[in-house]
Amino acid sequence: MWDLILNPFITILLLLYQFLGQNVVLAIVVFTVLVRLVTYPLSLQQQRSAKAMSELQPELERLKKKYGNDREKLAQAQMELYREKGINPMGGCLPLLIQLPIMIALYQAIIQSLAANPLQLLDLHGRVLIPGLVSLVPLQNHFLWLNLAQPDPYYVLPILVWLTSWIQQRMITPSTPSDAQNPAGQSMQMMTTFMPIMFFFFALTFASGLSIYFIVSNLISIAQYSLTGQGDLKKVLGGLVPVRLGREAKPKDE
Repeated sequence: MWDLILNPFITILLLLYQFLGQNVVLAIVVFTVLVRLVTYPLSLQQQRSAKAMSELQPELERLKKKYGNDREKLAQAQMELYREKGINPMGGCLPLLIQLPIMIALYQAIIQSLAANPLQLLDLHGRVLIPGLVSLVPLQNHFLWLNLAQPDPYYVLPILVWLTSWIQQRMITPSTPSDAQNPAGQSMQMMTTFMPIMFFFFALTFASGLSIYFIVSNLISIAQYSLTGQGDLKKVLGGLVPVRLGREAKPKDE
């Protein structure tokens, strides 16, 4: 069953590799763009959910003040508000969960296409759906200092994976109170903190080719949110670097 997703992914990646001058990095980048286009409806749903939750914050704060420490009544009032507005407070998480099988298939496709060992090389021959592409194997898997079938030995890519993931999560996560009376806010804040760390540890142990996918995918999301006005990149970067770079203009003496 898993082969129904994995084998087409491997075949598409090899096709791109063939048409793009047998450049693995370029093939992974274009493959990432194609996957993001296919999954765009899910990303759009995630954006809309995050925007709706952000717009709802004033009313949630009003309910919090109204019901004080009565958590049961507050939770009921919040759920009633969500139903009234047609909002699923966990709607931003669902698209991520749906995309997980795609991410796993991408990981396997990149790993097996790079064929880091003889067993993977033999297995790859049976997964290519277009027989003529088998002649491309093994792929040229070296780029700069990287062996794309192995983790980055200098940790450059893992750091970039963490940074771009953190910026992306900050942009898509609304400013939601994260106290004990707001479970949705707690979940979103936890995702913002722990998902970039999780991807960082993935990048430490997985193939560098997958790290390139993560970085390109995150950059596409950041550009998308910035261009549509749904994320304030300057505000996010200001949170990462609180001290402004450069010299402030000093007022002239009177």
